[in-house]
This record gives sequence, structure tokens and C-alpha cells, in this order.
Amino acid sequence: MILQGDIKINGQHYPKGSYISPWKVYPFFIFHMGMFGGSGFIMAYFSDVSPGFLYLHGGFAILIYLLFYKTIFGIDEVKWMFINALLGILGLYSEIGTLLSWAGKDINSFPLHIHIIPFLYYILYTFLFRQIFIEVTNSREDRDKKERVSYVYLIVSTLVYLFLYIVN
Repeated sequence: MILQGDIKINGQHYPKGSYISPWKVYPFFIFHMGMFGGSGFIMAYFSDVSPGFLYLHGGFAILIYLLFYKTIFGIDEVKWMFINALLGILGLYSEIGTLLSWAGKDINSFPLHIHIIPFLYYILYTFLFRQIFIEVTNSREDRDKKERVSYVYLIVSTLVYLFLYIVN
């Protein structure tokens, strides 16, 4: 992948425009965001933590992830992430609702402000999966192929969201 900004990884500086192996990026973020996103999910839905602490803990981490995303993937990809998220509120609602139902909880029994941190983590995580899909299909540098891959990702995601919404 070609970096969209300067970054330092394990003490080594990588300038904007340089190539970096996806294996230096994706495993770290999948694990790290899984831990922070998982803890945010547990705090939001399975504890009595105050919303203020939830926002402080999750908001700070989300801000840092967004800065990394901008540096690694570029501002256009980050914008696409939020556009996709706005279109995918049905997906967020249905998939988090499904996860909560497995634990015997109902998504509607939580106030809206509690959903913000878990939803933002979910947006960040699904963005990462889209980036991996683009990487695996080797379509990052081929504009037409990347557009087709993005549409396939969007269609598959929408079908999964609709299925989960109907099942719930």
C-alpha cells in the first residue's frame, strides 16, 4: 500500500508516498481496534459506566484511529468511510442488534447516546475490512477494478444487513 502521509512504525520513518506492506498495518489495527472496540462495546452495553467515561475512553481512541487512517489511506478514503457509514445505518443497527440479541439484550433498550461509541468503532472496523478486501483483490491501484470491488463490497454488505434486519 502507498502511504498518504508520513508515519513512524517501530522507530522506522516511512515518508508520504512510500510503499508499506499491508502486513505491517492490518494485523495491528484488527487486534488493537478489536481490543478497544470490544472494551467500548462491553462498557456501553454490559456495564454501568458513565456516558462521560465511555466518550472519553472511546472518543480519544477513535480520534487517534482517524488520524492513522488519514495518514495511511488518505482523506478521500476516510470520507468514503463516513459516506458508507451514513448509508449503512441500517447495517449498524441490525448487526449490533444481532450481537446484543446473542447476549439476551435488546438494542432498543439502550438510549441513543450509548450507541455512538460502539457504532463509531463498528464503522472503523468495517472500513478496515473494506480496505483488506481492496488489498486482497489487488485493486487499490486500478481505479476501475477498485470501483467494481467497492460496489461488490457494498452489495454484499447490504444483503448481510438486510438479512440480519429481517431475522431480528
